[in-house]
Amino acid sequence: MKIELDKVGKRYKMEWILRGIDLSIAPQSRYAITGPNGSGKSTLMKMLSGYLSPSKGAIRFSKEDNKLPAGEVYKHLAYAAPYIDLIEELSLLEAIDFHQKFKPLLPGMDTEGVYQLLGFRKARSKQIRNFSSGMKQRLKLALALCSDTSLLLLDEPTTNLDTEGIEWYRSLIERFAEGRTLLIASNVAVDFDFCENEIDILQYKDKR
Repeated sequence: MKIELDKVGKRYKMEWILRGIDLSIAPQSRYAITGPNGSGKSTLMKMLSGYLSPSKGAIRFSKEDNKLPAGEVYKHLAYAAPYIDLIEELSLLEAIDFHQKFKPLLPGMDTEGVYQLLGFRKARSKQIRNFSSGMKQRLKLALALCSDTSLLLLDEPTTNLDTEGIEWYRSLIERFAEGRTLLIASNVAVDFDFCENEIDILQYKDKR
């Protein structure tokens, strides 16, 4: 998926969070969005996902040179972030099945495949509410990376993961991110050091 941002800005009330973003994000490329905490990385990710609309400018999406209507973009992206909640009343298998109603999994992947990928022993029927923070983060990442989408948005992907979890995350990137447009928002190098492009969010802060 190709994404073009034309003079995009976002403000809350009278404060500009980001301003003057001119970017062209190439299909099948990897981008790290970097900057300190509170600098607007998540705001940009939310605009790219369609969750937030720009206060100024335009974001255009296209796939194979065909423009995607704004209302269709969500079908082509998967998004994992610490602030996106899981349905905690569901069991693990119910959560995976529910996810597939909105985002089909990659070819060859099914509910059992995601369960095995997670490596959660004896957790098939365990409710999400009883998962540790690290288990919840693993589930969010697995659902996003195993979704059959051309665009992947990962915000602070190793939040709540231990050393083993970080290695697991990087193995998922190697296995499932090939040939997809990948954007990772983080200020931790282990999250994104495999990306060939970097977007410094500070260049889009309003300095006036």
